[in-house]
Amino acid sequence: MSRRRIGFWYRLAAVICKPPLLVLFKRDWRGMEHIPADSGFITAVNHNSYLDPLSYAHYQYNTGRVPRFLAKAGLFKSGFVGLMMRGTGQIPVYRETTDAATAFRAAVSAIEKGECVAFYPEGTLTRDPDLWPMQGKTGAARVALLTKAPVIPVAQWGAQDAMPPYAKEKRLRLLPRKTLRVQAGPPVDLSAFYGQEPTAEVLRAVTEVIMAAVTEQLALLRGEPAPAEPYDWRKAVARERRAAREAARAGKGAAAAAAPAEPAAAPEPAVGPQQARSTQQAQEDESK
Repeated sequence: MSRRRIGFWYRLAAVICKPPLLVLFKRDWRGMEHIPADSGFITAVNHNSYLDPLSYAHYQYNTGRVPRFLAKAGLFKSGFVGLMMRGTGQIPVYRETTDAATAFRAAVSAIEKGECVAFYPEGTLTRDPDLWPMQGKTGAARVALLTKAPVIPVAQWGAQDAMPPYAKEKRLRLLPRKTLRVQAGPPVDLSAFYGQEPTAEVLRAVTEVIMAAVTEQLALLRGEPAPAEPYDWRKAVARERRAAREAARAGKGAAAAAAPAEPAAAPEPAVGPQQARSTQQAQEDESK
């Protein structure tokens, strides 16, 4: 199958974006030999900064194989960004709607036409405290099993130094000049899963293999060992909520223990037999 031509809109995007990237950042690019020269393929990329899509796109563009990203549908609606997204052939994702599967059909179609489709399997910026890839979603696995196309793990590092994720101020920190590092690895071997029914368990297993390959490339890029287990964001959120509830209950208990006790009501004086007779006699006298 033929490779997709770069086309006018991608070249226009390169004319706009490449000069500032070349001036403002240094580059450390590795593993371009793993990018297929022809035929369709998938790239699975980690995500640790709002800037890293530009870093990865620059790297991929220079291989001659431009990627088609799966991106939020809202980016396609209006303005210059929407025009560029549509013109460069990116794939809109309609989250939490009945049209969500349309993106995967478009991805499969693009790969069958010989194009590259780029997935951010985490689905969002990593929440891992040390910015390692967290558990991935199963979209890339689903498309990989449908197409049997090569899945190239791509790791990137350095963009977070210029634009940290979840920073209070979303501004570029350009000085000193940062290095954008990108490394592609060999295709992930998924042959053991071909022919299997794409159940939730199979898709999860394929996703784990893909994310392990991405994490391995990032460990090589960072020069340090990766965590034994990927960060599970949902479990971390559940733990935080549980801890907050327990803290709230403990706070209420402490407040109740510290509150001053209400004074006890004074007991009514005991009435002896003699006093009772005197009272009765007084009442009889008043009634006469």
